[in-house]
Amino acid sequence: MLTWLRNVYAAVVTVAQGLAITIRYWFSTYNKDRKAFTEHFEYPELPVAVSPRYRGFHRFDLTTCIACDQCAKACPVDCIYIGKERVEGAKGFAVTGFTIDYTKCMFCALCVEPCPVDCIFMGGTLDLSSYSRDGAIVDFSRLPVEIAWGRSSLNPTAVAESKVIVEPVHSGPNQ
Repeated sequence: MLTWLRNVYAAVVTVAQGLAITIRYWFSTYNKDRKAFTEHFEYPELPVAVSPRYRGFHRFDLTTCIACDQCAKACPVDCIYIGKERVEGAKGFAVTGFTIDYTKCMFCALCVEPCPVDCIFMGGTLDLSSYSRDGAIVDFSRLPVEIAWGRSSLNPTAVAESKVIVEPVHSGPNQ
């Protein structure tokens, strides 16, 4: 019986010590000027600052892409789909679709290195929230060039508006 009481006492003391540490840290981090995340960063009106090497949603320059499929071949999860057609009377291909499925993408940046013309790289955008999985599938050829290239932010509204565009915004250098 005495051993059982010692064990109960040790368990209560151990739990009390853990709670004391938790309460001490809670009081040290709590202050009266505490703000919510959205108040502190004014998100989504002002973007959250990210580190320089942050791997966010891709930035893609459709004007320099030669549709070589190197990025799609390097992708370990096969989330990049490139549509192309041969340009008659000229060398190369015209890009008719460049789609990335962000429900599959793991943001590994393995698609960036093999690109011979450096038309795809990781951007600083960190939010592409949507109510359906279709909102996470981005066709960069149907986005306006200033958004696809990253001069404006890649946002859910622009992606939703690009879904109704049938033809690519920019089909290639020869057109």
